[in-house]
Amino acid sequence: MKILAIESSAKAASCALCTDGELTAQYWQCCGLTHSRTLLSMVEDMLGNLEMTVDDVDVIAVAKGPGSFTGIRIGVAAAKGLAWGADKPAVGVSTLKAMAWHFADREGALICPVMDARRSQVYNAVFRIQDGRPVRLQPDRAIALDVLTGEMRAAGEPCYLVGDGAALCKAAFDAGGVPVLPTPAPLRLQSAWGVAMAAAGKQPADAADLTPNYLRLSQAERERLERLKNQEQ
Repeated sequence: MKILAIESSAKAASCALCTDGELTAQYWQCCGLTHSRTLLSMVEDMLGNLEMTVDDVDVIAVAKGPGSFTGIRIGVAAAKGLAWGADKPAVGVSTLKAMAWHFADREGALICPVMDARRSQVYNAVFRIQDGRPVRLQPDRAIALDVLTGEMRAAGEPCYLVGDGAALCKAAFDAGGVPVLPTPAPLRLQSAWGVAMAAAGKQPADAADLTPNYLRLSQAERERLERLKNQEQ
């Protein structure tokens, strides 16, 4: 099966093509340009260099969140457009689980993906590598940094931190006595390869059913609800 995967949930953007679980190609960049400008052109260039089109793939996979609200919207919209244009099914996967796949070769390891959610919170889930794949121990969630530090300290073992919140969490974990294993820089940020691996084995569906998973309301929505609440008082 050929999976075309895209990832745009944080600052880095990437696309990848995996064939039967093997990485064929991946384009990745973290240059600060908006994903609406770079993502689809990356897909076009990658497929063009492979002498392929979207018609040649079997499924479109995308990181559906959590993460940057704008980034997720761009990624999901791009996946829908590609899928509808080529009449292909789509799969949305957890950004956090896709990152945990970076450590699939470290049997028994405890993986703690984290993304900065602001307001002293992170988007987080926890996984254990078993039989060469991440097994979920905690659901995707927005959690206070001090609460996560307490949970991981109670686990009583070192973990790998991955994600754009890794530096923030490492400072908190170091202060809280949580041991952290060194993570090579290329493994810390999101990748479309991880999205493809997380999508493998999932049942594809119509792109119309693909929806983002933000985990919480955007700042604009929170402020709107606060204004409405104040008007009612």
